[in-house]
Amino acid sequence: MRRRLLALVCVSASLLTGCGLVPGGGSERRTVTVWLMRHSASQEFLDRFTEDFERTHPDLDLDIRVQEWTGIGEKVQTALETAREDGPDVIEVGNTQVAQYAEGDGLLDLTLESVRDWGCDDWLPGLAEPGKWGTQQYGIPWYAANRVVIYRKDLFRQAGVTAPPRTRDEWLAVTERLDTGGNQGIYLAGQDWYTLAGFIWEEGGDLAEERNGVWRGALDSPAALRGTDFYRRLQALGDGPVDADEEHPPQAGVFAGGRVAQIVAVPGLARAVVQQNPDLEDELGYFPVPGRTAGRPGAVFTGGSDLVVPVNTDSREGAVEVVAALTGARWNTDLARTMDHVPNKAALADSVAGEEGVAAMAAGAARGRATPITPEWGEVEADNPIKEYMTRVLTGADPATEAGRASRRITEALDFDPR
Repeated sequence: MRRRLLALVCVSASLLTGCGLVPGGGSERRTVTVWLMRHSASQEFLDRFTEDFERTHPDLDLDIRVQEWTGIGEKVQTALETAREDGPDVIEVGNTQVAQYAEGDGLLDLTLESVRDWGCDDWLPGLAEPGKWGTQQYGIPWYAANRVVIYRKDLFRQAGVTAPPRTRDEWLAVTERLDTGGNQGIYLAGQDWYTLAGFIWEEGGDLAEERNGVWRGALDSPAALRGTDFYRRLQALGDGPVDADEEHPPQAGVFAGGRVAQIVAVPGLARAVVQQNPDLEDELGYFPVPGRTAGRPGAVFTGGSDLVVPVNTDSREGAVEVVAALTGARWNTDLARTMDHVPNKAALADSVAGEEGVAAMAAGAARGRATPITPEWGEVEADNPIKEYMTRVLTGADPATEAGRASRRITEALDFDPR
């Protein structure tokens, strides 16, 4: 937002033809301030992007400021509500956070550019859909990440499994074969609710549904109950705790230290596994979470980031140019290769085809979904009745009864009024 004016000193002779005609003078350079999150892009990538962008946009300077995730929500909200000279013109936000910022009219509507220039119909749905508020597009998909199955090739060989499963039925059968002789077929924590969400979506259900402007929990639908039952059957083929999530204990450590054949995680977790057990470096493989039919990966939760432009920017055109460049094919595929991210369009997946884990993630991202698009969803996650519901079902409680109870708590949370 800071502006640098190129000073012109007009001497008497130049006044004869006018200051504006002095060669090389008269142009105004503008600075576009960009907030990006730590670890989203390497410094080497940012340096290359900045050099190229400023070379191809001679009237613009970039000021990229790396932000920490901790406390970023309040910081963004303050930036949207307060017009400051050094405030951001472009902000990276989590894909599920767009609604809470758009609801307060703090974001620039980028629907026109999305439809006319950026090929929005081809964006990954798990990034594009939560970037909308109503029918308008405010968040522009930047990159995605989602869960895949990370597996032990050596344990698959020992069990006589020659190829990864392609359907959910095959997955159950293979996992049952692996769950023998002191090996766990899979380590799946009982409260891994993001993985459960994918199974529910695959059955055609949802965590919550909106009708006539009113949100209600939907874990008690027949489709959602089928998804929960698949989770129950899969989770039983290992020793994952029924009353904890995947971080308690961290599943990377369990996978590295025990005879576990599979986990469901983002591919990047393999780095932590190998750090703890270097012997596994050449024994880890990846495949998309299987769906109900072969050739169509299962639905998964898509995490990742969108780029937004505050409505109070005083460099609208420059901000839009930055968004266009970062989310366009050239730099989006460059980022994907550099950081092992999934590009924002399925058609760009070939750019990461050489990386087995990222390729599996990209295949699954085509079926990616996001949590319900409402600013109040954060209230659900804060208390998270889904986790308690999962534990109750896995310890033998009646699924329909517990689903009804959890759905009512979700409905109450979505009706949250902070006033």
